[in-house]
Amino acid sequence: MNTRIAQITRNTKETQISVDVNLDGTGIADFNSGLPFLDHMLDQVARHGLIDIKVAANGDLEIDAHHTVEDIGITLGQAVSQALGDKRGIRRYGHAYVPLDEALSRVVIDLSGRPGMVYEIDFPRARIGDFDVDLFSEFFQGFVNHANCTLHIDNLRGRNAHHIIETVFKAFGRALRMAVEADPRMGNELPSTKGAL
Repeated sequence: MNTRIAQITRNTKETQISVDVNLDGTGIADFNSGLPFLDHMLDQVARHGLIDIKVAANGDLEIDAHHTVEDIGITLGQAVSQALGDKRGIRRYGHAYVPLDEALSRVVIDLSGRPGMVYEIDFPRARIGDFDVDLFSEFFQGFVNHANCTLHIDNLRGRNAHHIIETVFKAFGRALRMAVEADPRMGNELPSTKGAL
């Protein structure tokens, strides 16, 4: 496989986002979103996915975090899509179960070329610190729409909101890592009977 890296910049009236990814990295993480809890979650994706990710974001946080969180998801999705190229030789599908104390979550991804998301998380509270937990679905929806993938996220159990979302992001990183990996048995073929992804 060729070097699978991408650099994407997305500028709107609400946010200015730049994302660098290396799908064949070692988990190097560099985040400056202005949202420390989101940076902490993105760090889980990089380290558990063994994907180098750099995010720099300047958003209208004085209004609220919605635009910044969603636009980081969008830009990360665009970067992953670009880095994947034509998707020849990849596993395409990835899944992971991750526990953290009482919490357990499952994430399954298909780099299908078709955006779709099922998101089943029932948080026990509305905020983690000052972070609105509703924004996590916006992040993942933005990613799905622009990485053109199918993503199923299920929290199977948990009582602590921090534990719940941390298991989700760790499982997402591990599922993404599996899906983007080279499949030695696939060679340079596309993992699709349609001949296109």
